[in-house]
Amino acid sequence: MGKRVSVRNAAFQQWQSLLTNRTKRQRTGEFLVHGVRPITLAVEHGWPLTALLRADGRRPSDWARGVLSRVDAPVYDLAPDLLAELSERDDDTAELVAVAALAPDDLTRIPAGPSMLVVAFDRPTSPGNIGTLTRSCDALGAAGLIVTGHAADVYDPKAVRASTGSLFALPVVRAPAPADVATWVTAVREAGTPLQVIGTDEHGPTRITDVDLTAPTLLVIGNETTGMSTKWHTLCDTTLHIPIGGAASSLNAATAGTLTLYEAARQRSFPTAR
Repeated sequence: MGKRVSVRNAAFQQWQSLLTNRTKRQRTGEFLVHGVRPITLAVEHGWPLTALLRADGRRPSDWARGVLSRVDAPVYDLAPDLLAELSERDDDTAELVAVAALAPDDLTRIPAGPSMLVVAFDRPTSPGNIGTLTRSCDALGAAGLIVTGHAADVYDPKAVRASTGSLFALPVVRAPAPADVATWVTAVREAGTPLQVIGTDEHGPTRITDVDLTAPTLLVIGNETTGMSTKWHTLCDTTLHIPIGGAASSLNAATAGTLTLYEAARQRSFPTAR
């Protein structure tokens, strides 16, 4: 039996703040996870969960019972309307919301090696784009995603939902600036992996299909409006463009990242299905 929460007490208010308050997420080291697939993948990948919030008085499904049996964390029984508020749903059908610990922002979490493919997303402003690109990295064989500069939060509920659980399947690391990533790139190269840095830009001199993406590669995707920063341009070994037509002047950043990842996966004969 979990501890019952039927009013907006201090514990509820803290969980509620994790929905919208990035500073609070950082200070407490926690964020909320919604949905069957994200929670399932968090459990399967051993992500540390600090609490499970379930609907009070509702008979749990087989899935919910399975999660509760596998996770060693405090369980709280919330009034259905309170759980619905935390799950950001218009109804009260949510069974579980998980409270998860933030992962360390350590670039060494990303495995280096002769076939490594990593994406850096420069100053993204949309949490949804971060989540979408996280999902694409997972699906198309990338070893990790780096989010650099003043950016939307990796742990914003919109980003977590858009990743559909891929956040828990591969390293997603925040880096303050391109210089921090450059230091990591140097360390990877000095350890014996000839990591190339390939930028994406609508005015890049090289067509995407003319770049060898089978080598160890860090792909850089620019901000949704302004593209890559000047610092990233100086760090790139070369810059590619994706030819487009029609009335569109450019591609959405997450779409451009996904297409570039797809081309890398095509050149590498695609990842093995898991």
